[in-house]
Amino acid sequence: MFSPLPMKQISIKVLNEDLPGASVILAGLNNFSPDNRPYAENALTEIPGQHFREQYNQAKSRLDKISALVSYTPTPFDGEVTTITEAELEQANQWLGEAWETCSDFEERQRRLTEESRNISQLETSLANFSNLDVDLGQLQQDQPFLESSIGVVSSNRVEQLKDAIGLDGYLLFPFLQSEKESHVLIIGAKRTEHSKLKSVLDTAGFRPLDIPPELHTEPETAKSRLAERHAAVDENSQQLNLEIVAWRANALQGLEQAAQTLHLAVPYVALGEAARKSGKLARLQGWVPAEDMAQVEEALQQKLPNAFVLESRDPLPEERAIVPSVMRHSRLFKPFSSLVMQYGVPRYGEVNPTHLFALTYILMFGMMFGDVGHGAVILGAALIWRRKLGSFTPFGVAAGISSMVFGLLYGSIFGFEHLFHAWWIAPLSDPLYMLTVALLWGIGFIVISSLLNIINHLVQGDRLGALFGDNGLLSLLLYSGMLGSGYSLYAEGSVGGFWATLAILTLIGIFAHKLIEQEASIGERILVAFIETFETITGYASNTLSFLRVAAFSLNHVALAIAVFTLAGMMGDTGHWITVVLGNVFILVLEGLIVAIQVLRLEFYEGFSRFYAGDGKAFKPLTLS
Repeated sequence: MFSPLPMKQISIKVLNEDLPGASVILAGLNNFSPDNRPYAENALTEIPGQHFREQYNQAKSRLDKISALVSYTPTPFDGEVTTITEAELEQANQWLGEAWETCSDFEERQRRLTEESRNISQLETSLANFSNLDVDLGQLQQDQPFLESSIGVVSSNRVEQLKDAIGLDGYLLFPFLQSEKESHVLIIGAKRTEHSKLKSVLDTAGFRPLDIPPELHTEPETAKSRLAERHAAVDENSQQLNLEIVAWRANALQGLEQAAQTLHLAVPYVALGEAARKSGKLARLQGWVPAEDMAQVEEALQQKLPNAFVLESRDPLPEERAIVPSVMRHSRLFKPFSSLVMQYGVPRYGEVNPTHLFALTYILMFGMMFGDVGHGAVILGAALIWRRKLGSFTPFGVAAGISSMVFGLLYGSIFGFEHLFHAWWIAPLSDPLYMLTVALLWGIGFIVISSLLNIINHLVQGDRLGALFGDNGLLSLLLYSGMLGSGYSLYAEGSVGGFWATLAILTLIGIFAHKLIEQEASIGERILVAFIETFETITGYASNTLSFLRVAAFSLNHVALAIAVFTLAGMMGDTGHWITVVLGNVFILVLEGLIVAIQVLRLEFYEGFSRFYAGDGKAFKPLTLS
């Protein structure tokens, strides 16, 4: 419950012919994760199923390409779970290969039509540049006996300058398409024996000649009409091709379904990978199973495997902790909180699973920061109404709504009205200093618990030095206690108590000494690094504690926003008053509610998880048929 489930490393020895069946049985149980570490390479020299995997990968690739081309989605598997033989897989692969031969022809025709359509679109774009010309575009790029012409693009701010320059040599310039930056121009003049002068002038002006595609060597309107005809032909051919594809899909649907189901049932054996090895007629596979599921695994193998097998299991070795997958099973109520915890990372095997602590503290802090009976009821109602869309996150919304309602009763607040009933505990704005003190004490408790969890995690991992001297270890926790005791005695008595001061100084020296010893550098550099890291420990505890003041700050902010809404409403008439109240409450619900949800998550992750939760565990990925 408070840590990942205990695991067993299992080894199953079977006959080669039973290995695919064993993989399907284990996949049906959904509690076996293959262990792909190299093992027993000398005794079991071969990795079985290589040809099976090659056939599967080829068939899967073909099925994926066919599915994408004919818009086919395999139906969810709901048939009888059977073992797929290599012959059955080869047969499915062969059928998919023949199907792909037909589909590849569809694909090639589709590619050519797409390319033709793209080419026509490009020609239409080019043609648009010449739409203002009423001449045969082909004539502009042909060599004329007495006339010389050039067509191209030049900067708009140089058009007049270029026109004057070439005009001196008898050439005419006609802009036919202008924009703010560029102008398309046509230059015409009597043909000369020498061209270098015009070319030099055009180069100086930054003139870029346009190449007119052969398809446009006619009048623009004629070219436009021809392109439209080509477009229509492409569309007609595309429609015809789509009809052929739909017809083929309808005829091949049964075969596709059968191939998809064959591949689906072949997945468990393919996924075994190097977790299985063999020699002669004997094969062995290894993996991880939750200890509480061992009896289920053994019973299923005994009932369904046709031949004898040997099942061995053992606890994970200390050096294997880093690779043991973490399995966490939660009730429906805690699943949304587990999903949020997974956003930070997977817990290491053996360390504390923070899901339950996260759920409790998150809901309490959300309610304290967003306490209002009316707003909580809206959140609760919305979670219930939209439970289908929220799915597994429905309990999260329900819990947040109930927490907000409970704290609303404690604060005496309903939709921002603070005087409709008496607060069961305290109205936040009646004593802000008290609220800040409560938040501070909450934060201190949260940090102490987080540090204790960090110590427990280090001890579970066998890291005693880390539990004592590490960040947020026992010495750091004692230093924090000394700092808190010193601060409180100074506040209450006007002087620092000797015990607390001594505790703080001794633990500070201990932390500094440890950081000094663990460094590998020159003595000066070690002292500097140890000093900085020790100082960071002190500032980290101080800043993290003060961060929890926002728990009270948001409870005060919630009331302050309600006051602002009612102040604005008071400036309106009767109708405007209630409209403002309703819209103001919607604003508070949506905007402040979202901000509070994010702020609580931030406190959990940065002030809590960062102290004890590495989140670098290995996720449990079982063989599955789903």
